[in-house]
Amino acid sequence: MAQTQYTEDNIRSLDWKEHIRMRPGMYIGKLGDGSSQDDGIYILLKEVIDNCIDEFVMGAGKTIEIGIKEERVTVRDFGRGIPLGKVVDVVSKMNTGGKYDTRAFKKSVGLNGVGTKAVNALSSYFLVESSREGKSKTAVFERGELQNEEMLEESSRRRGTKVSFVPDTEIFKKFKYRSEYVERMLRYYVYLNPGLTIIFNGEKFHSENGLKDLLEDYNNPSDFLYPVVHLKGSDIEVALTHSRTQYSEEYHSFVNGQYTTQGGTHQSAFREALVRTLRDFYGKNYDASDIRKSVISAISIKVMEPIFESQTKTKLGSTEMGGDLPTVRTYINDFVGRNLDNYLHKNPETAEKIQRKIMQAEKERKELSGIRKLARERAKKASLHNKKLRDCRIHLDSMKSDRRLETTLFITEGDSASGSITKSRDVNTQAVFSLRGKPLNSYGMSKKIVYENEEFNLLQAALNIEDSIENLRYNNIVIATDADVDGMHIRLLLITFFLQFFPELIKENHLYILQTPLFRVRDKKQTIYCYSEEEKREGISRLTGKPEITRFKGLGEISPDEFKHFIGDDIRLEPVMMDKAMSIEELFKFYMGKNTPDRQVFIIDNLRVELDLVAE
Repeated sequence: MAQTQYTEDNIRSLDWKEHIRMRPGMYIGKLGDGSSQDDGIYILLKEVIDNCIDEFVMGAGKTIEIGIKEERVTVRDFGRGIPLGKVVDVVSKMNTGGKYDTRAFKKSVGLNGVGTKAVNALSSYFLVESSREGKSKTAVFERGELQNEEMLEESSRRRGTKVSFVPDTEIFKKFKYRSEYVERMLRYYVYLNPGLTIIFNGEKFHSENGLKDLLEDYNNPSDFLYPVVHLKGSDIEVALTHSRTQYSEEYHSFVNGQYTTQGGTHQSAFREALVRTLRDFYGKNYDASDIRKSVISAISIKVMEPIFESQTKTKLGSTEMGGDLPTVRTYINDFVGRNLDNYLHKNPETAEKIQRKIMQAEKERKELSGIRKLARERAKKASLHNKKLRDCRIHLDSMKSDRRLETTLFITEGDSASGSITKSRDVNTQAVFSLRGKPLNSYGMSKKIVYENEEFNLLQAALNIEDSIENLRYNNIVIATDADVDGMHIRLLLITFFLQFFPELIKENHLYILQTPLFRVRDKKQTIYCYSEEEKREGISRLTGKPEITRFKGLGEISPDEFKHFIGDDIRLEPVMMDKAMSIEELFKFYMGKNTPDRQVFIIDNLRVELDLVAE
C-alpha cells in the first residue's frame, strides 16, 4: 500500500469565507430547513439583530424594523450607524468590530466581530448600508465576495444601519422562515429590553413589564398558583411562580439579552438560590426537588465580557460578573435571598401557597419512592440494553460535536416501521424507539404511571428527562406513525403523554410529527414523492406518458432504500406547538376525556372519508 505523503503542500490556510462555508456548524450550529427554532437561518437573523440590540442598549435607536419576504431578510435599526470608513471591514474582516472596546459596549451580546461575517459568507446576496452625519455608505457582497460599494456624500436617510441578506441555497437546501419562530425570538428581545419596539412585517412587538410579560404570555395565567413574583436589580431581573398542573420545572434564562437555552452558571445559581431562600424562610430543610417542582421562572443577568461554552452562545460558562462585582453565584444568591425573602414577608398569602405546594410535592414524592426505585432498576438494566431503543452515536450533550443539534429520536409504531427507519437512518445522529401497538392513554393519571408502565418508563429513560429537561439526549423528538386512523390515535396518545408529564419539551419546540409521503408517482425517467392530493396532481403533470401511481398505506410499506429520502436532507417535520390561550387541562378534557357532546359535534363536523380513485 502506497504511503500518503505529508508535506508542506498538505498544509493550507483557509480564507475567512472558505472557513465559514466549509465549517458552518462551528459558527451557526446546525443548518436545517427552518422547521426547528435552532436552525441556522434563524441564527443568521439573530446575529444581525444582536448588533441592533447592542445599539439600543447603548441608548441609540428605540425601534428596529424587520422584513422577511420569502427568502430575503431585511433588518434596519436607527442607532449610530457603522463608521463609514469601516463598513466593508466590519462585515468581511475577521476580528474586526466595536465590541472589543469595552467602553463602547460594556455588556454587549454580539459575537466579537464574527456574527455578521458568518451571515455575509453564508449568503448568496448580502447588503449593508450605514447612514450617519448626513452621509451614507453601501456595500454589496455575494458569498462573502465584495461586488460593489457606493458612497453618498449627501444623504437624507435617517441614521442607522440596514442589513439585507438571502441565505445561500448551496448551504441551506430547501428552507423556509416560519413566522412563529421568528415572532418568538422577537418577543424574547422585547421582554429583555423594555421600551424597545420591533416591527416585523408590519406587526409591532413591545413589552413594558419584561420577564413578567414573558411568563404570562407563554403560559395560561389561570394555571398560576399565585401572581408572578417580579424582582428587578441593576444587573439582574427575576420572575417566578408555581404551576397548578405542571410536574416539571421550567426556566427561561438570559445573559446580556441572549437566550441561553442550555442554561449555564447563572441558571444553576438561581436554582440553588431559590432552594436556599425558601428553606431559610420556612425554617425547614425541605428537599430541593420538592421546592422546585412545578416552578415556572425566568432570570436575566448582565455580565461584563461573558464566556459561553459554544459559538452559538446557548450556555453560559462565566463564573464572574465582571468589574468590582462578586461571582455570578454569590451575586444571584444574595439578590434572590434578600429580595424574595422581603417579598414573602410582605405577601403572606403567596408564602402560604408556596409552602402548601412544597408539602404536596413531598407527599407525592414519598408515595412514588418505592415505585421509582423499582423503575430505576428496570431503567438501569434497560440503559445497558434498552430493547426498545436503537441508539445513535452523538447526543445533545455531546458538546464537542458540531452535529449535536441534529440529534433525533424517532418514535415508531410496530416492528415493520421501525425496521425501515433503522435500516435507512444516519447512525451518528438518528435513534429509533419502537412502540408495541398503542401506548396507554395517560390523561388524568399521576406521575406514578410513568414508572409503572414499562413502555413510558423506557421512553423516559431513553430521553433521560426524569430529573430535568437539561439532560435531554436528543434535540428533536419525532413521532413517526402511519397517516391512518390508528396512526393518528397513537400520535394523540403520545402528545397526551408529553403534555401531561413533560410539557416543556413541547414549549421548547423539541416535539415534531414526521410527514411521510402519501403517494409515489413515477415514469421510466423520474420518481416524485407526494405529500398531498395537490402534489400528486402536480407530480403527474410533470411526468411524460402513463404514470405509475402508488399509494402508501403505512410506513412499513416503504422500503429502507426509499425511506432514507424522507429522513435525510429533505425531511419534512411538523412542529407540535401549544396554544397558550387554551390551558393544558382544557385541551386534555376535549381530546382525551369522555365523549362530551362538544367533542362528538367536532368529530362529525371534521369527519373526512378518503376514497382511492382509480384513474381509468
